[in-house]
Amino acid sequence: MYKTSKSPKAVLLTAHRVGQESLRAYSHLFSPKKFTQPQLFACLVLKEFLRFDYRKLSALLEDAPTLCASIGLEKVPHFTTFQKAHERLLGSRRSKRLLDETVRGAIRSKLIQRKVKLAAIDGTGFESRHVSTYYAKRKAKTTTGKGRKRRRFPKAGLVCDCLSHFILAVVPGRGPMPDDKHYRPALKRSTSQAKIDTLLADAGYDGELSHVHARGEYGIKTIIPPTRGRPTEKLPKSKWRRRMATHFDKKKYGQRWQVETVNSMIKRTLGSALRSRKVRTQNRETHLRAITHNVMILWA
Repeated sequence: MYKTSKSPKAVLLTAHRVGQESLRAYSHLFSPKKFTQPQLFACLVLKEFLRFDYRKLSALLEDAPTLCASIGLEKVPHFTTFQKAHERLLGSRRSKRLLDETVRGAIRSKLIQRKVKLAAIDGTGFESRHVSTYYAKRKAKTTTGKGRKRRRFPKAGLVCDCLSHFILAVVPGRGPMPDDKHYRPALKRSTSQAKIDTLLADAGYDGELSHVHARGEYGIKTIIPPTRGRPTEKLPKSKWRRRMATHFDKKKYGQRWQVETVNSMIKRTLGSALRSRKVRTQNRETHLRAITHNVMILWA
């Protein structure tokens, strides 16, 4: 869980340390060298932590020189510098590297074990606009004709450690879509730094191939209720789904709700709506939100 007194300075310092471990100081040889990449990354994490936009972040740093001094920032970057850094630093490969570094930091700090006993996977959606639920319901009731179309929305698949609530992998996407679309990439990313003993998933991931892939490729035990499809009293024909029907471990599966807790933690503390408007930038913001969540648990 998050520590009780979440200090912006502590979050900034932890993010800067993560950036130093996984990013080069400058993006190329002929960089202006006004700001380092770890400094800009730390500022982006601070922005997400405080739920600010780029302009507010720049204004805060102007008014709080002690924050700048804590990471060696001699001059406050223009807000467009943060926007460009967001584009450059949070692409798919770099954001995975940054998230992996938070996992390595958690292992070094003994917040999580290198062999995770119980992990859980789930999909969660984010709002793409700041619209209240009440307004959306009223709008749906008053819409004439065929009714209000269901819009596409940002969605992410998360794998987390059930004990520490630490995110091991995040796969951004677009909803509405079945949860199992992100199953394989999420599993691959989550096993790059930690070994998972047992993976818990709800019926949205039910399928013989889900069991075969996890057990055959990564040696991960899976617990998934075999309830997908039409209700029937017959036992499933396939090997692992039949085993789930006859030897289902309810006690372990009860810990699957920890991933729902992680979804709640992210949305309560960092917000349920993304500020970005384009799909590409929404994916980057989703990565940054997962990294910020880990930094908030990691800081010491």
